[in-house]
Amino acid sequence: MIKMHREDYEKILSHAKNEAPIEACGLIAGHIEGKDKIIDKVYILTNIDHAEEHFSLDPREQLAAVKDMRSNGYEQLGNWHSHPVSPSRPSDEDKRLAYDSTASYMILSLMDEEPVLNSFHIEGDTATKEDLVIG
Repeated sequence: MIKMHREDYEKILSHAKNEAPIEACGLIAGHIEGKDKIIDKVYILTNIDHAEEHFSLDPREQLAAVKDMRSNGYEQLGNWHSHPVSPSRPSDEDKRLAYDSTASYMILSLMDEEPVLNSFHIEGDTATKEDLVIG
């Protein structure tokens, strides 16, 4: 299970809406309690591809985020990105680029009036939805 504070969800949602129609992206960090991943910090990064159906994290911002995680004692738990016009599920490209099977891959869909955020464990071609609690 992944637990996220409402403020962090709102931060992701706001950034994704501001970036649309390009995909927004970032990292999630925190700690692990038993089998639960607790998000303590959300990082907003630049999509250097500026594309509507693809994202690449800015490497300098990614390095700065990782340094911040280390200095605060957080673990990198995964990443997040938006799908401005498609469902909240991993695309074939998302699966192909999911190199870390321990990471959580969060996808925020803005295609409908009500945004949808899901988190996935991806291993090879298989994406399994993770329980996500926002509170």
